[in-house]
Amino acid sequence: MVKQKFGMVLPIALLAYFLILMDNSIIFTSAVEIGRDLHLTAQALSWISNAYTLTFGGFLLLSGRLSDLIGRKRIFLIGLAIFGVASWMIGLSNQMLLTILLRGVQGIGASILAPSTLALMIDAYQGNQLTTAIAYYGATAGVGSSLGLVIGGWLTTAVSWRAGFLINVPFTLLLLMLAWRFIKPDVVKPGSQPVDLLGAGLSVVGLGSIIYGLLANSEQWLYIAIGMSLIGVFVWRESHVAGALMPLSLFKNKIRASAYLLRLLFMMSMLSFWFLLPQMMQSQYGFNALQAGLAFFPLTVIMFLISMRLPMITAKFGQTKTLLFGEIMLGLGMLLLALANFNASYWSAIALPMVFLGIGQGFILSPVTSLGIYETSNELAGIASGITNTMHQIGGPIGLSLVLMIGGNIHTNLWVMFSFIVVAILIALYLVIGQLIADEQ
Repeated sequence: MVKQKFGMVLPIALLAYFLILMDNSIIFTSAVEIGRDLHLTAQALSWISNAYTLTFGGFLLLSGRLSDLIGRKRIFLIGLAIFGVASWMIGLSNQMLLTILLRGVQGIGASILAPSTLALMIDAYQGNQLTTAIAYYGATAGVGSSLGLVIGGWLTTAVSWRAGFLINVPFTLLLLMLAWRFIKPDVVKPGSQPVDLLGAGLSVVGLGSIIYGLLANSEQWLYIAIGMSLIGVFVWRESHVAGALMPLSLFKNKIRASAYLLRLLFMMSMLSFWFLLPQMMQSQYGFNALQAGLAFFPLTVIMFLISMRLPMITAKFGQTKTLLFGEIMLGLGMLLLALANFNASYWSAIALPMVFLGIGQGFILSPVTSLGIYETSNELAGIASGITNTMHQIGGPIGLSLVLMIGGNIHTNLWVMFSFIVVAILIALYLVIGQLIADEQ
């Protein structure tokens, strides 16, 4: 087997993607210390996380389109600069409102980086090399989220919660230098049509209103209704305007459309899992922040090992079958957790189900990412990856809000998460059956 030479684009893209995902989950194990240091109420503390999610999800479509229109390298450097400066200022901030505002700015930087990292790989690689690169990208999506819990817990325990943000600064500077040196300028030529600013405004305010409504403590349905109305106007506009921000043709392909739904459902279950399990382990088992983060190691290690072998697996069985198997394994892991007796030891009640959850994530994230850009032209790669990442971002707050709205104990919460995965299994089964019928014809 000839060793593939990926050059520097892959490590640059993966490190940038890892940083933005890590900062999405690093809050979960350092929340108590942040609240104590900044003297935050529970509601104010929730917005340290929510502000990042709100702007990250709200600006993704615009950021993905800008990646297509003004060039990958330029938009990537802009995103890095915004993310790095915001991280540095958060680490130094002593004021509640300033910290929340800066987390929102950091989310804007992340919204630029998320679609451009995938688009950079699509430009740089082809064929089996692209398949392997996306497998690494999928592994990073899961490892970044899970490892963020560990890194957040370790830095909070050993140094301070501020270190979780300040650590981004040297990595961002390194990425800026590497990107300037190794990424070719304007891989995709700037488009001749201007950015649809009205569509951009509708998408940002619409998605932002929906996410805000899901995260708000009151008048949730008002904000969600306003957001849905604005998104409806946005969709209507995209079908009538030249140079659409989100070409609706991307949704005509049933494989891509299904992949977007699967990414949404994945985060509906898994963000709730990452949010609630550390709290349960700290209360039930007396874990500190570091121990709660380390408790996710069975999931992270298994998922990483599988992801490294995934290109060969998908080459043999195909993307859809691999995805279905992953969904079934994810469902099995969540089912075991829902049935677990948490009065028993961590190893039997949590570690064992996490093995199946790690297998599931390892088999899911690469195929669902690949199918999200299935048969997409290079000119639309940025917005296609932007939609994939948008589903990733809005899925989390949607799922968590539903879980918390239904309420109950941790077992009730886990059954709700399991129901999301059951729906995903049915969609994946639909894709496999459709692929088998197409192969016979």
